[in-house]
Amino acid sequence: MADLPEDPARTIAKLTRINQALMQRLERIEENRGPAYAATRAAAVLEREVVARNRDLEQALSDLAKINAELAKAREIADEANRAKSRFLRAASHDLLQPLSAAKLFLSHLTELAALSGDTMQRDLVSHLTATFESAEELIRALSDIARFDSQSFRMNPAPLAIGRLFRRLIIDMQPLATSRGIDLRFVASSVTVESDPVYLRQIAQNLITNALKYTTKKKVLVGIRRAGDSVWLEVLDAGPGIAAKDQDRIFQEFERLSRQDQPGTGLGLSIVRRACQQLGHALELRSERGRGSRFRVRLARYGGAGAPAAGPPAVAHQRRTAGDFSGRRVLVVENDPVMRRAYDFLLGGWGMEVQAVDSVGAARDAVARRVPDLLLTDYRLDGEETGLQTITALTEDLGRALPALIVSAESAKAIRAEAGNIAVAILEKPVAEGDLRRAMQAALGQAGPAEPPGAQQAGLEKA
Repeated sequence: MADLPEDPARTIAKLTRINQALMQRLERIEENRGPAYAATRAAAVLEREVVARNRDLEQALSDLAKINAELAKAREIADEANRAKSRFLRAASHDLLQPLSAAKLFLSHLTELAALSGDTMQRDLVSHLTATFESAEELIRALSDIARFDSQSFRMNPAPLAIGRLFRRLIIDMQPLATSRGIDLRFVASSVTVESDPVYLRQIAQNLITNALKYTTKKKVLVGIRRAGDSVWLEVLDAGPGIAAKDQDRIFQEFERLSRQDQPGTGLGLSIVRRACQQLGHALELRSERGRGSRFRVRLARYGGAGAPAAGPPAVAHQRRTAGDFSGRRVLVVENDPVMRRAYDFLLGGWGMEVQAVDSVGAARDAVARRVPDLLLTDYRLDGEETGLQTITALTEDLGRALPALIVSAESAKAIRAEAGNIAVAILEKPVAEGDLRRAMQAALGQAGPAEPPGAQQAGLEKA
């Protein structure tokens, strides 16, 4: 007898029980493997994320490398442009100073002729021309200074420097300008010794004092030293109109002049001060308020942490101009610029000197072989890579002794001195003023020069 089909309800119930049993088994399996399985899945997801991020990072690094290469190339181009600018400014300054120096010598001769003529209009014209040339000279030298400080070849030579000695030199340099403007310029005596580059620190101080002399309204300027632990502040105080806080950064920018536009100047002095202080590592500060004057100051390291032996008070500038008698003196001028040779011939011949001008070392040797001069006056940079130092050396060898010698050049006097070594020679930078040339020649010939300045005035800042 055939089996009867199973009751559907019973079949469904049976299948339901089987399904429930399977579900419970799966749940138990899932519970047993849950943490490990979840961790495996999470690890797989993280691995995919890490691979993706690595690809993104590699792409970013590649892009960054390209950007860095472009920046390096751009910086190299900018540096080369800056070096080219500095080379151009130095070369242009040299080439401009050459004819300017000749023009100043012609003007000196013209000044003497105007004085002899008694023509007031002629004297006024010469005076205006001289002032114009001096302004041009100031601008060219300022541009040359900026080019030097911006140049990568700039080198400083820090050394111990007695502030008293610095002040004595500054008074000699700056007192004539202060006197001509009726300004009471005072220095506070100090025995402190600092460490800095003597040449550039003097230039910083000169520019700050010149700025103060231009803008003081109460005819007083004070220069001194203020203690600050192991360092000191070199301070220049004026009684000028003061500088508003919003303008105190502007005045250190090129060609910025906030007031007193009637005053002569280039607007580059403070810019040079900032550049020099940055190169020398000296902090530069300005403290000023409108209507209350200004205090410029430069922080300097004290040499050895203590002052040097007292150097005595600074001296008030005092000059005793001695004309000197050059009549009949023989001078050999070695100058490759024909205009400069003619200018020397006019000026020195006007002083009563016998002038022989040549353009090379060989011509100088021939001239000396015929007649020995009393003085050699030579440019530094001659034609064909020849120099004034080579001229001095060659003539010393020919004569077996040294001639009194003077170099007048548009090159840096500091660089020429470094090259000169043990060669005894005075150096003047072009364009040279008649008075400076006269005094240098007097010194070279052993004639009397300016008298030593007397004792100093003291006031104001605390003594260091």
